Amino acid sequence: MGKPQNQTKIIRKLTPCVLYTLIPLALLHYYTYISPHCYNQIAHKRLEKTADSDSITPPVQGKAAELKNQPRCDYSDGHWVQTTAKPLYNGTSCGTIKWAQNCMVNGRPDTGYLYWQWQPEDNRCPAPLFDASVFLEIIKNKHIAFIGDSLARNQLESLICLLSTASKPELVYQGGDDLKFRRWVFYEYNVTLSSLWSQYLVKGTDRNQSEGIDHNALYLDTPNEKWASELDKIDIVVFHNGHWFVQKAIYYGEGNQFLGCNFPQESNCTELNFYDAFRMALRTSLKEVTRKFYKSDKTVVVATFTLAHFEGDWDKFGTCMKTEPYKEGDVEMQDLEKNMRKAAIEEVATAVKDVKDVGGGLRIEALDVTKLTFLRPDGHPGPYMFPNPFANGKKEGVMNDCMHWCLPGPIDTWNAILLELMKRWKK
Repeated sequence: MGKPQNQTKIIRKLTPCVLYTLIPLALLHYYTYISPHCYNQIAHKRLEKTADSDSITPPVQGKAAELKNQPRCDYSDGHWVQTTAKPLYNGTSCGTIKWAQNCMVNGRPDTGYLYWQWQPEDNRCPAPLFDASVFLEIIKNKHIAFIGDSLARNQLESLICLLSTASKPELVYQGGDDLKFRRWVFYEYNVTLSSLWSQYLVKGTDRNQSEGIDHNALYLDTPNEKWASELDKIDIVVFHNGHWFVQKAIYYGEGNQFLGCNFPQESNCTELNFYDAFRMALRTSLKEVTRKFYKSDKTVVVATFTLAHFEGDWDKFGTCMKTEPYKEGDVEMQDLEKNMRKAAIEEVATAVKDVKDVGGGLRIEALDVTKLTFLRPDGHPGPYMFPNPFANGKKEGVMNDCMHWCLPGPIDTWNAILLELMKRWKK
C-alpha cells in the first residue's frame, strides 16, 4: 500500500501517543456491567409541554398526508439549546445504570448538563424527544443488538433506562469475558435487547504484554464469529466502534495474507493506517449482514465515531471538568473525528447502494452523532466514575473517564434520534 500524505502520517503517529497515553486500555476494560438486575422503576415524566410542542406520538390515520409531507430531518448538524424538560430517569430510578456512569449518585455536584436538547439546524425539524411507549410499540416482537465496544454498551444501557420508564426489563443472560455479553427482555412487548462485545467487529487478538506482544492482530476480511453467528436471531443491528483502532496493530486480509501494520517506524512492514483498517473492518461487517439478509426487512444502524474530551492527564484533577456544551466555533473538530466519521458515512452509503442494486429490502443507515457529542465535553463522568471522589477534599491524583457518558446525559439523545429513524422506517 502506498504511503499516506504527510498530514495523515503525522496524525496517525501522534494520535496513539497523545490521545491514548491519556486513555489507557484499563479504562476501556473497566466498563463491565456491575448491576445485574433491574429493580422497581419510578417513571419520571417530562415537564408539561405547551400546546404547540412537538411531542412524539404514533402516526394516526387523520394525519397521514401531513406526516408524508414532513421534511426528512438531518440530525447530524445542529446545536445544543437549554431546556427545562427533566430527564426521563435518574440515578436511582433506573437500576441498570453501571455504577461508573452513575454521575448523580456518585456525587457530581452540577446538574446543568442534564438540561440541554439537540436542535437540528433545519428549523422545520423539532428537537428529537424520546417516547418509550412509541419505541417499544415500533420494535414489538423484535430483537435489537448493540455490537461493538464499550460505547455501544453505553448506548444500550441508556436505552434500557429510557425504556424502563414504560416497561420493566428482565436480565435473562450474562456471560463471556467480564460479562460483556448480556440480554434483556421486555416481556410486555416481547422485545429483546442485547449487548455483544466486539471492539473491532472483525476477528482479532489483543496485545499481550506479558508475552512480549505489544500490538493487536486484526483479520480485516473475517467478521467476528461471536456476533456473526447470532445474526439469524437479530432484527436490528447497531454497530458502534472505532477507538480500539488507533492502537498498534498488524493486519491480515483474505486467506490470512499479511497486509501491513500501523507502526512501520518500529517494524519493517508495509504501512496501513488505522483509518483504512477501520474502514475495511466496517465494510466486512456490513457485507456480512448484506450477504445474509439483503432480501429481508432487517435493519443495520452504524453509529459514527465520538471522541473523548481529555484535556490533560487522565489521572490528574481537572482533566474533564466542563459544565456546559461547547458553542459553535469554540473548538475545531480534529482530523481524527472527521476521518473516522467520513469512513463510516461512506461505507454506509456504499452498502446502501449494494442492497439497492440487487433489489434487496435490508435497511442500512448511519446514526450520525459525531458533531452532537463533539460539542458535549460536559457529559462525561470525569472523576465521578467513582463515588464521592472528593469527599476528603481535592486531590491531584484522581482517575477520570472523559470517554464514556453519564446516565442520564447526552447519550440519551442518540436513542431519541434512533427513534426518529425508526419512525421514518415505519412510515
